[in-house]
Amino acid sequence: MMIRYNLKIIFGNRFIYFMISALALFLFIIGVNLFNGESLVEDSIYEILLLTGTLLLFYPTTFGIQSDKDARTLEIIFGIPNYRYRVWLMRLILIYGITFLILIILSLLLRYSLNAFDILDMNVQVFFPLMFLGLSAFFLSTVMRSGNGTAAVVIILGVILMITSQNTDLGYWNIFFNPYDIPSSTSEIVWQSLTTKNRIFLGTGAVIFLLGGLMNLQQREKFLR
Repeated sequence: MMIRYNLKIIFGNRFIYFMISALALFLFIIGVNLFNGESLVEDSIYEILLLTGTLLLFYPTTFGIQSDKDARTLEIIFGIPNYRYRVWLMRLILIYGITFLILIILSLLLRYSLNAFDILDMNVQVFFPLMFLGLSAFFLSTVMRSGNGTAAVVIILGVILMITSQNTDLGYWNIFFNPYDIPSSTSEIVWQSLTTKNRIFLGTGAVIFLLGGLMNLQQREKFLR
């Protein structure tokens, strides 16, 4: 029953619109590349899947608490023993599980229609920034307790991060680090080392945001005002 409830929240309200937008953007980017006669290589596929996954995660991680408020179920949730783990942690696991499944399906379409690549490795690499971005949005939603406010902050921060990601001096601190976009002047060994450090940074940041968000959910009074 808990899984069914979380699935209802995840797919409720406006999620379907974000899903349609993500799929439409996915097809649009591929269509533009094919129209221009450009072949999709691994670094381009990585960016397409990352952008698609970000759109899929945006609504459920940003508006999850707001949806509970609108449905007037926060009081019930806070009455469940270990509610932080039984409700919100389970919800996050379902969100990422559904996103991973959708990206796998899209990857299969790309692999067998346009270009062969390692589907599992590609999606594992994509999930590092997706975990960081999605869980940071979840953390912000527990701080702001407003879906619209969180969405505005997430969009602004996202734009800033995308602009700053063009700075090559960021190295492995770059959230949008593309492990498949190897500069011609960099050896594979050095690039692999940078990739590993970047994944450690993103993974650590994701865990910190997750724990921070779950800790914030202990403050019941702030969410029930």
